[in-house]
Amino acid sequence: MAVAAARAGADIVRELYGGRLERVDKGGGDFATAADLAAERAILDVLRAARPGDAVLGEEGGRRGAADADRLWLVDPLCGTLNYAVGTMLVAVNVALRDGAAAVADPFSGEVFHTDGATAHVRAGGADTPLVPSAASALVDINLDPPLPAARLLTDPAFGTRFRARVGSTTLALAWVAAGKRAAYVTDGGDLTASLHFAAGIALCRAAGCTLTDLTGAPLGPAARGLIAAADPATHAQLLALARDSAIGDR
Repeated sequence: MAVAAARAGADIVRELYGGRLERVDKGGGDFATAADLAAERAILDVLRAARPGDAVLGEEGGRRGAADADRLWLVDPLCGTLNYAVGTMLVAVNVALRDGAAAVADPFSGEVFHTDGATAHVRAGGADTPLVPSAASALVDINLDPPLPAARLLTDPAFGTRFRARVGSTTLALAWVAAGKRAAYVTDGGDLTASLHFAAGIALCRAAGCTLTDLTGAPLGPAARGLIAAADPATHAQLLALARDSAIGDR
C-alpha cells in the first residue's frame, strides 16, 4: 500500500514538473504548489480505496478519518517543495504507516525505497533489491533548515578530515543512507519519528540496519533532539563526537 500510494503521488509530481504552478502561501515563508496538493489527493485516493477506515495525516490537508482509527498514515506528498518550485529535481514523495510500513519515491529516478518494518528494499525496473548501508562514500548530508545548529559541523576542521558535506532537504537523504549512497545524515529538530517529513526515511534506515540517535546520542522518541542517521556504528560514533565537540546538542 505504501509503495502504491507513493508511486501515485510521484506520477503527479513528475507530470507537473517544469510548468507554471500556483503557490499557496502557508505563512512564515513556507508555501505549497499545485503539485503538492494534487499529489496528496492522488495518494489519498489510493489509501482510501484500499483502507477506507484508516486515518491520514497529510502535509497539506491535515488529519482526515476517525480519531480512534487503528491505523494512521503520514503523508508528505512533495518533500522538497522549494527545490521543485525552482526546477531542481531533488524531491521525494513520502508515505508511512505510523510504526509500520513506509515508502519514499523519487519521482525522477523512478526508484521507490520501501520497508515492511522489518526489511528494506529499493524497487526499480520492476525488481526489488535489498538496501545495504555503507559509509564508503564519506558523504554526509546536512539539513540546513533553521535554527541551523547542524551547520556548525561544516566549520569544524575535524569534520573535513573525515567526511565531505552535502546539503539536502528531502527524505531522499535518509533513503540514500539506507541504500549506501550516503554515509550519514544530520539534522536539527525535536522528535522526528512522528514527523510526516521524516517518518518514512527513519523507518527505511531502521529496517536497513543503520545506526540512529538524536544529536546527543539519546534514542529517538518524544524527548529527542534532532537526528544522526549513520550507515554503521563507527561512522555514527565519529559524527556524535563531532556533534558534542561542536555543542550541537547543547541548546
